[in-house]
Amino acid sequence: MTNATVHVEGQLHAPAHGAAATGAAHAKGQQHPIKLYLVVWGWLFVLSTCSYLVDYFGLQGYLRWSLILLFMMLKAGLIVAVFMHMAWERLALAYAILLPPIAVLVFVTIMVLESEYTHLLRVLFFATPS
Repeated sequence: MTNATVHVEGQLHAPAHGAAATGAAHAKGQQHPIKLYLVVWGWLFVLSTCSYLVDYFGLQGYLRWSLILLFMMLKAGLIVAVFMHMAWERLALAYAILLPPIAVLVFVTIMVLESEYTHLLRVLFFATPS
């Protein structure tokens, strides 16, 4: 019975020591230079300024919305990559988080194109601009 107790105690202590070592290595590996965060903050500031300039210059139509969406996606990508640490995650996790929004954007694009096509057919064949 003493051997079983020693064996169990040995198993209890070994993972705790390994976990502490892994935690220390993990904490050391996750330290990023402050310069990285300052550069990302600068890019977020520049992209936000560009987004506001779209309204300031009075751009209209598809150009306006395309630029606003482009700047929005770039800012979201920077935030997810750096501040949420996705740039350092495993590829499978990145795909699990990034692929669904990309698929949604593809399907929304298909719906917009189909709606424009339907609108064009209504105008051509029924002469109703609605």
